[in-house]
Amino acid sequence: MDRSGILTGGRVLRGDARGLRAERLEVLVQGGRIAALLPPGEAGPPGAERIAADDRLVIPGLVNAHTHGHGALGRGAVGDRVVLEMFLGAAGAINGGRGLEDKRLTARLSAAELIRRGCTACYDLFVELPGPTPEGLDAVAEAYAEAGLRAVVAPMMADRTLWQALPGLLEALPGPLRARAADIATPPFADSLAACRAMLRDWRQDRALVRPALAPTIPLHCSDDFLAGCRDLAAEHDIGLQTHLGETKTQAVIGLARYGRTLTAHLQALGLLGPRFSAAHGIWLDEEDIARLADAGIAGVAHNPMSNLRIGSGVAPARRLLDRGVTLGIGTDASNTSDGQNMFEAMRLAAFLSRLAGADPEGWLGAEEAFVAATTGSARILGFERVGRIEPGWAADLVLLDLAATPYVPLRDPLRQMVFAENAAAVTDVMIAGRMVLRDRVLLTLDEARLRREATAAAARLDALNAGAQDFAEAVARHVACFCIGQQALPPRLPRRLDQNGPSGR
Repeated sequence: MDRSGILTGGRVLRGDARGLRAERLEVLVQGGRIAALLPPGEAGPPGAERIAADDRLVIPGLVNAHTHGHGALGRGAVGDRVVLEMFLGAAGAINGGRGLEDKRLTARLSAAELIRRGCTACYDLFVELPGPTPEGLDAVAEAYAEAGLRAVVAPMMADRTLWQALPGLLEALPGPLRARAADIATPPFADSLAACRAMLRDWRQDRALVRPALAPTIPLHCSDDFLAGCRDLAAEHDIGLQTHLGETKTQAVIGLARYGRTLTAHLQALGLLGPRFSAAHGIWLDEEDIARLADAGIAGVAHNPMSNLRIGSGVAPARRLLDRGVTLGIGTDASNTSDGQNMFEAMRLAAFLSRLAGADPEGWLGAEEAFVAATTGSARILGFERVGRIEPGWAADLVLLDLAATPYVPLRDPLRQMVFAENAAAVTDVMIAGRMVLRDRVLLTLDEARLRREATAAAARLDALNAGAQDFAEAVARHVACFCIGQQALPPRLPRRLDQNGPSGR
């Protein structure tokens, strides 16, 4: 079905002031949006194509508030015991040497997995080394448009290397490794901003589906002038801006030392906080930081529980953010740091990890709160209006789940059973903007067999090309880990990990 027709016979998960519930309804789709919800058996307008949704749970598509499309081609390249800073030290080994077609390929791979996992939109902080290019960003945007996936494409960029961003880290390396690390450079920030201006000037995609944004990667990795330039460019073009904020304790400690205030307070002083701004991770935030984000009316915080656990960063204070009025979204992060783009798993972990915040169950995230975060919460972070609910006038971004699948047998509470047990195996069909992009488990917009062949060949070529960078990454890894361990022994003493005492929730 392409932009018009009627889904018939399904249980439709919809919500209003009484909460979310599954009802037997017919969903009329016209012009890429939901035109009406009709009683069971109603035929709809003459000539409307009918799509059988019998024995299906129809849900709004999940929205990924934070990912990195470049990570799809780097799958399996990260060790099994690495902290974020070790991963960043291996960036050249993972992402180096990629040509234009590699960038297009990795975005296609990511889009294919997202769709198969029931995701209909994503915020992609895409990296190019050494810096962003208009051609690369155009290729990524084109890949998402080809796949039929809604996307926000934001060049992830910096004007400081890891070794420049963390004072003392370079000195922690032995001499030969120190010399090599010191030679690594980023482009001048003026060059990166010029590439972004060209991207914005020449944007070819329909912004209702694929739109641009900016992503100064981590505040410590960006000079104040660069951050201010991103702020002004985002305001000039009325686009989103997302950064990794408070992801690790190392960042929190060094931010306090460098600026004499928290990273959130520093961004506030620079004028970055506001409705266009969103933060990814948001783990190492204190109560004043959370209040700053709330009072600034930011787009929201993207909670990435899979990645946060994988690289040991900690647990975000999701309940505290919600209680203070901050919009909560959910993301997967990259496929090479969270090992996939499965928003069902991320949603479930967001709910379950909230149980570590305190003993009172009233403070835990319920199934409905987690689902709202993964749909309308994330959509607000992306800047898409009327996306994430099944109601007239909202986007026809729909996912069909097979109710014969194990999580739904027997069926008592479709929402709770979906949030707490679904792993995307039950996804049979996906519609985005009224267009079927997955039908009967067959991806209609991309050739997955060809993607596999291309990815296999590209990985072999790039691994050989980046072998020297991989050797360097392995040589510095333990030095980086020890440096971070030392930083984490310092204040602030926020309870964001199991090895710390005290409640992190209400």
